[in-house]
Amino acid sequence: QVQLVESGGGLVQAGGSLKLSCVASGRTFSHYAMAWFRQLPGKERDFVGAINWTGGTTFYKDSVRGRFTISRDDAKNTVYLQMDSLKPEDTAVYFCASQSREFTYGTSWAEDYDYWGLGTQVTVSS
Repeated sequence: QVQLVESGGGLVQAGGSLKLSCVASGRTFSHYAMAWFRQLPGKERDFVGAINWTGGTTFYKDSVRGRFTISRDDAKNTVYLQMDSLKPEDTAVYFCASQSREFTYGTSWAEDYDYWGLGTQVTVSS
């Protein structure tokens, strides 16, 4: 079965950086778009960004564009989220997600994603 495992979260001061990783297993990673979402307690999951199956197209939530970068390494079955210039409002649990359909660009809607990791906590102190 498809499994997604996130890592790289932690505590960082405002203005700092973190790089999250998500390792996928269970199918041909290079065929699928990947996305990152984040969630606060009691809130819905909020789209952060996505990368299409080729890695040639990325798109982001407005508030993180220019600070966050998504990339993928198909040889390592891994998608990354580089987060720079972090702000306290970036504090959340971050999840990676993947669709069941192949060869797509991904979307910003959580309902379009079928597989999720367990998440990694990111805390940004002021």
